[in-house]
Amino acid sequence: MSDTSNGSPVVKEIPPKEADLSAWYTAVCLKAELVSYAPVRGCVVLRPYGYGLWENLQRDLDLRFKATGHENAYFPLLIPESLLIREAEHVEGFAPEVAWVTHGGQEKLSERLAIRPTSEAMIGTMYAQWVHSHRDLPILINQWANVVRWEKATRPFLRTMEFLWQEGHTAHASAAQAREETLRMLDVYRDFAETVAAVPVISGVKSAGERFPGAVETYSIEAMMPDGKALQSATSHDLGQNFARAYGISFTDVDQQIKFAYTTSWGMSWRMLGAMIMTHGDDRGLRLPPKLAPLEAVVVPIVRAGDDRAVASARELAAHLQAQGRRVKADDRDESPGWKFTEWEMRGVPVRIELGPKDLDAGTVVLVRRDKNKGEEGAKTVVARAALSGALSAALDAVQAALYEQAQGQLARRRYLVQERDEFLARCRNRDGFIEIAWCDRPECEAQVKAETTATSRVLMPLEGESPACVVCAQPARVRACFAQSY
Repeated sequence: MSDTSNGSPVVKEIPPKEADLSAWYTAVCLKAELVSYAPVRGCVVLRPYGYGLWENLQRDLDLRFKATGHENAYFPLLIPESLLIREAEHVEGFAPEVAWVTHGGQEKLSERLAIRPTSEAMIGTMYAQWVHSHRDLPILINQWANVVRWEKATRPFLRTMEFLWQEGHTAHASAAQAREETLRMLDVYRDFAETVAAVPVISGVKSAGERFPGAVETYSIEAMMPDGKALQSATSHDLGQNFARAYGISFTDVDQQIKFAYTTSWGMSWRMLGAMIMTHGDDRGLRLPPKLAPLEAVVVPIVRAGDDRAVASARELAAHLQAQGRRVKADDRDESPGWKFTEWEMRGVPVRIELGPKDLDAGTVVLVRRDKNKGEEGAKTVVARAALSGALSAALDAVQAALYEQAQGQLARRRYLVQERDEFLARCRNRDGFIEIAWCDRPECEAQVKAETTATSRVLMPLEGESPACVVCAQPARVRACFAQSY
């Protein structure tokens, strides 16, 4: 339930997740203070707790990018229309979503400027200036930026008009090198999703109908949400020479021939945070994997009448753990312990450390894991204070592993291998999850499925064994396709 104060929704309680995932999701994003709605339609303010999630995502991915040889740079937000239209297929794909700047102050511009929906046009133009010889290749650059896409229906993290992301753009001397880069970055995304966000995904190539405009091939990782809808969580595009030809990225090769470069682009946005929230949260609120959580643990002092020693001790304990590099804080607010327990459970902090007079006398603390329910085995553990550092590390590792294991189980229950057409269409209509079939890979067949069920192919994978007939149209099958309705 929520009301409105000064135009901003105020969430009083979080509705049950299973009954209405959409209402639950919006409520938890607001109540946990991840975002607030901005006065611009379709835009949100990323509040400090939500930005902490983004910072941890950014920090981890940035290390991975640099470990694979990439460097960070920054390119302008505004793109002249003449640059954008050079790659006609790219423009056609993004045209409905592009926001335009037409005036500077009171003066009408002689050329419209697009607010970047993505940066291939701008970066391709610059690469054309920088690349002359095969010695200038490869170029491996990543950009952390915001983009704008004029969306009609919006939802925090999942689809907003302005959002944060990273976009990598590389240029290579050969098609093989570009394809290797495309697949390398896809695997970086897959590993991040599974080992950091604790979100299991399926990965593979996109169909022609789902391919990024102008790309030779598009690959993606796809997560399955609790309502049976797929969420595309990152993409990696092999652009071939299409963008290089459009923007003039050419070089003199070792054989002294002038050739066009082969380029790639790849990106992950804060949509990954939306996938994590939906996958792990419960009726009490967020459940955050420790590797992404803004706070790994919170120390809650329990004050008894006439005995407030726990407050100072909680502060000392938090400072000690912070000195060890842990993201920990002491909650010394003038609120009851029960209120604080509920607050931090709702905000998804992986471990709560309780400290009261009896604990002080015994030299112990109590660790409470957020991923477990009250009374469940392992939910609450008494630990000697001297052993807290090791016990906290073990608890955080256990929470991370448990969330991933639970999410794997959810994915397995939402994945079906189907051989009959009627069952396939029914499961697509019912939004049962990932429905895998032998498929012909023809655009007209996919269009038929979409028209009848609103489902589309999410990723394509190699057929195993002999090539059977397509489950949909009975033409010879070429691939194994995973269909689903999607966000």
